[in-house]
Amino acid sequence: MQTRPANPEDAEAVARIYNAGIEERIATFETRPRRPQEVRSWLDGAYPAVVVVDDGAVVAFASTSAYSPRDCYSGIAEFSVYTDPKERGRGAGHLAMTELIREAERRGFWKLLSKVFVENAPSRRLLRSVGFREVGVHERHARLDGAWRDVVLVERLL
Repeated sequence: MQTRPANPEDAEAVARIYNAGIEERIATFETRPRRPQEVRSWLDGAYPAVVVVDDGAVVAFASTSAYSPRDCYSGIAEFSVYTDPKERGRGAGHLAMTELIREAERRGFWKLLSKVFVENAPSRRLLRSVGFREVGVHERHARLDGAWRDVVLVERLL
């Protein structure tokens, strides 16, 4: 497996992987599948994004987005990481996060943060393994399929 910066041509594969996460209801509050055209803007280079490629196919991605429009927070990015369900357990998520951290540092970010469903133990383990710490829980953060879900806040100082 190898990593590389994501680009708009990866939109179809990234949408497929993200949509699997939506269907599973374990990693996002989103419920509407995304089309590649919608995902393309995530990969336009404005914020760090990487893909993991194995045998020519994208098997995982990690991307960042703005934390806040306020200038004082310009060095903070919110991140997501997703792995193709068929590829989990092979280290692709770890590789994606390791490279995303490197790229965010290279581009001058000082902090990465995210929210993770409290019951998403694999993601929580992954993030601890690459240096994130859990800093609190937002209870009843949002509803998913009519049920309140809690999220753990994670951060890593770069």
